[in-house]
Amino acid sequence: MAQQTPQDVIKRYLQDAIAAEETFEKHLRDFADDTDRDDIKQLFLQHADQSKWQHDQLVNRLRALGGSPSGFKSFMAGIFGLGPKSMQLGHASSEKLVQDLIMAYAVEHSEIAMYESLIAACGVAGDTETANLARQIQDQERATAQKVWGQIRPCAEWAYQDVTGLVPTRKAA
Repeated sequence: MAQQTPQDVIKRYLQDAIAAEETFEKHLRDFADDTDRDDIKQLFLQHADQSKWQHDQLVNRLRALGGSPSGFKSFMAGIFGLGPKSMQLGHASSEKLVQDLIMAYAVEHSEIAMYESLIAACGVAGDTETANLARQIQDQERATAQKVWGQIRPCAEWAYQDVTGLVPTRKAA
C-alpha cells in the first residue's frame, strides 16, 4: 500500500466508524423490535438513537476534513453483521433476547477498541478535534456497555425460567 497522509488515515478510520455505527443502529432497532420487554426495548432504542447521533457527528467531522462516508464500507458492514442472528434459530424468544444482549455487549466493546485506535491515530497525527469526538463517543460506549451488562444476568435467569419452567435453585457466583 502506498504511503498515506495522516489526514487520509484519519478519514479512513472515520469511514470505518461511520459504517459501524450505521450498522449497529439498525441492529439495535431490530433487537428492540424482537423483544416484548419494555425495559430492554427502551435500552436498545436509546442506544440506537445514540448511535444515530454518533454517526451524524462522525459524518460531520469527516466532511470537515474533506472526506465523505463510504457506501461500500456501509454495505459490507451490513452484510457481515447478519451472521449472529442465524445462530438464534430454534431458540425461545427469551433466549434470543439474552443473545441480543450478548451481541450488543460484544459490539460495545469492539466499538470502544475501535475508538481507542482512532484516538491513538489522532494523537500521532495531532488531530485533537477528532480525538476529542472519539473520546466522547468512547465514553458513551463504555456507559452503554455497563447498562447492557447489568441486564444480561437477570435476563438469562428469566430465560432459564421461561424455557424450563423451573426457578433456579441457587444463584451462580
